[in-house]
Amino acid sequence: MLRAMTISSLNMDQVTNSPIIILKEIEGERTLPIWIGLLEATAIASEIEGVKFSRPMTHDLLKSFMDKTDIKVNKIEICDLRDNTYYALIHLTSRGKTLSIDSRPSDAIALALRARAPIFVSDEVLKKSKQIEVTEEGVAADKSKQGKKWQDVLEKLKPEDFGKYKM
Repeated sequence: MLRAMTISSLNMDQVTNSPIIILKEIEGERTLPIWIGLLEATAIASEIEGVKFSRPMTHDLLKSFMDKTDIKVNKIEICDLRDNTYYALIHLTSRGKTLSIDSRPSDAIALALRARAPIFVSDEVLKKSKQIEVTEEGVAADKSKQGKKWQDVLEKLKPEDFGKYKM
């Protein structure tokens, strides 16, 4: 089943120093953190803030092309999470035909914002991602058993332990 989501926040992950977008369920409390690139974060933030550039940015160009060729974005869907990589689909209508195009979630979200299209996340992705928790400071933590095990190992390390290993 697909869950309608909205953008809750766009932050910097203090651990990785990467942008992170937090999607939140419209009719629920679940959230989904997605780490994205700096350029995609800029494209998303500029649309959220209503910033207009003198020349079209990539997502604006694509939206303009779609408008001129009568292609409509029906919705975007974050559809999978494999090996810590999220996958998305952009669902379109063109000349009476429905199409789905593979996309990075950040590009799909940037386009959805411009097209005023809804954002959806599959239950399976929410289930797979629930091991990841993001604090109010934008710090990600792996709450799975393996993640907690590694956290315990790392917290017990002392500075002198690092001298034991040759590179």
